[in-house]
Amino acid sequence: MGIFTRFRDIVSANINSMLDRAEDPEKLIRLMIREMEDTLVELKAACAGVIAEHKKLGRQQEEARRRETRWDGRVDLAVSRGRDDLAREALVEKRRYTELAASLDRQMDEHGEIIDRYRDDIRTLEEKLATAREKQRGLAQRHARAVKSRRAREEVRRADSVETISRFDKLEQRIDRMEAEADLVDYGRSAGLEEKFDELLADDDIEQELAARKATKARPAESQER
Repeated sequence: MGIFTRFRDIVSANINSMLDRAEDPEKLIRLMIREMEDTLVELKAACAGVIAEHKKLGRQQEEARRRETRWDGRVDLAVSRGRDDLAREALVEKRRYTELAASLDRQMDEHGEIIDRYRDDIRTLEEKLATAREKQRGLAQRHARAVKSRRAREEVRRADSVETISRFDKLEQRIDRMEAEADLVDYGRSAGLEEKFDELLADDDIEQELAARKATKARPAESQER
């Protein structure tokens, strides 16, 4: 396939439509971008070749014009010396370089038009390539979001699985047991302390009751003495 055929196919392609129909849009856009880049390289190389040829024609044209001017001067010289034979030959040479310069002018104009077309094609392809790369970035972002979304859904499914729920239940039971053990430790410590205070209070009660008994017994004895 020639460079211009590929270029026309690329430029005329509807990227959005092709991506919508593609089974693997990311792969397709990569292939399209690679094709565009290869074609762009070839277009630039071809354009550079024409520009180089255009410069070469310009140098040849300058040389032809210089020789044309030189033979024109020799015509005048031959005429001034009465050498019509040499003047005729000089005119023939001058005409040859005049025609050569005119031919080179036409070729340069043609090359100039070709260079302009190449530059237009290069700009068009660069714009198409920029669009394709933007599409590729969009697809890559969509792919990344899809991957994250899929992973999130998978994590949710794993969290909802029977095995996961069972692990959470076991963990919750273990925490409950640890909390119960901690409560028992605190409870035992508080019970010992309560018992000590109860003993103190019980001692006070006994002392008070003993004192009351003594007081009761002491009062009848006092009455008898009176």
